[in-house]
Amino acid sequence: MALICSPNRKRIPLASMPASMGGNVRVGLEDSLWDGPGRLATGNAQQVQRIVSILRSLNLEVATPDETRDMLQLKGKHAVAF
Repeated sequence: MALICSPNRKRIPLASMPASMGGNVRVGLEDSLWDGPGRLATGNAQQVQRIVSILRSLNLEVATPDETRDMLQLKGKHAVAF
């Protein structure tokens, strides 16, 4: 199961490597503003959609948001005051 860290503009291609070896990956604007070569990402969701598509094309299982929160021991949106 892969979580949705390679910081830089090559994040998406690099993120697929640890996932293919059973590791977890993370993407987001806090690590890289790029969605691809010469292309700025418009938001985190764009990067998540791209890596999910790549991981699924490799027949890798992608964690749901709830599974990810459990693995990272996060409270979830319902338990925070913002």
